[in-house]
Amino acid sequence: MDAHFYNVDISWTKDRQGQMSSPELSTTVEIATPPQFPKGVEGIWSPEHLFTSAVASCLMTTFLSIAENSKLEFTGFSCKSSGKLEQVEGKFLMTEVILEPTVTIVNESDREKAERVLQKSEQHCLISNSIKSKITMNTTIVTS
Repeated sequence: MDAHFYNVDISWTKDRQGQMSSPELSTTVEIATPPQFPKGVEGIWSPEHLFTSAVASCLMTTFLSIAENSKLEFTGFSCKSSGKLEQVEGKFLMTEVILEPTVTIVNESDREKAERVLQKSEQHCLISNSIKSKITMNTTIVTS
């Protein structure tokens, strides 16, 4: 497979805020320093939120592909996630991302298959495999 490139443009707007866009996408996202830092802004996406969401959204898209290939019947997927920021040896690091995916299956007999698909999805998530943060996954499988 050839290399793929994903282009993102960042522009400062004011104070500790900016805007993120891509020539490949039609929407923009307001971004800012998180409120835990000096002059941080509440209510706006931060790099820390985007880092955490990259891991969680990659889990979802990987799950969707593997579930389709595995013929897993499901009616829902959601994932709560939490990124842990810590200071380690004088540097701020995202040390852990905790994923809490919930998959709603059609048949109770598919519970083990759903669990395997989730585990395989976490193992094959390209974002998780590209970062050095610990990834912790606590799964929930429910039937509809």
